[in-house]
Amino acid sequence: MNPSPNAAGPLPAAGPHAERAGNAGEAASAGEFRTAHLFDLVVDLDPSLSVGRGLYGRRVVFGAAGGTFHGPRLHGEVLPGGGDWALFGPDGTMTLDVRLTLRTHDGALLHMSYGGRLVTPPAVREALGDPAGRHRVDPGDYYFRTNPLFETGAEGYAWLNGTVGIGSGRFVDGGVAYRVSEVL
Repeated sequence: MNPSPNAAGPLPAAGPHAERAGNAGEAASAGEFRTAHLFDLVVDLDPSLSVGRGLYGRRVVFGAAGGTFHGPRLHGEVLPGGGDWALFGPDGTMTLDVRLTLRTHDGALLHMSYGGRLVTPPAVREALGDPAGRHRVDPGDYYFRTNPLFETGAEGYAWLNGTVGIGSGRFVDGGVAYRVSEVL
């Protein structure tokens, strides 16, 4: 019979590295994050489609109608057809599930996918729910972060296949905008 974790305090660590379980110094020696600006991205959105409340929350699809991206090493357009299959939890937090196709200025196709969170305090929830006015809400009043990954067969952009990104988002008139950095 397994003892309850609440019965007599914490269970002892088990496994081959149990003696190191509490040594935070080893993790700290992995280093701090360093980032570099990758690009700024604006995605124009189609009107949203509400799938409704399902097993995991309320699902809403935000289709990508197009857009642009510009950065020091790449720039181009967002192709129509991707989007965000967003899931809204009971507290209003939106979990992003985005897939986009980007075409660079020289014709390379890039697949960009990202998850993330949009956390909206109750004070701004109604304003952010209004597609016509949500771009007027100060982005400092909500938390909008993403973690982009990339995939491409284009040789000149193969370096993106090993790149992990982080992004900070905001609403703009007719869509969303992100500042995307690569984690070095």
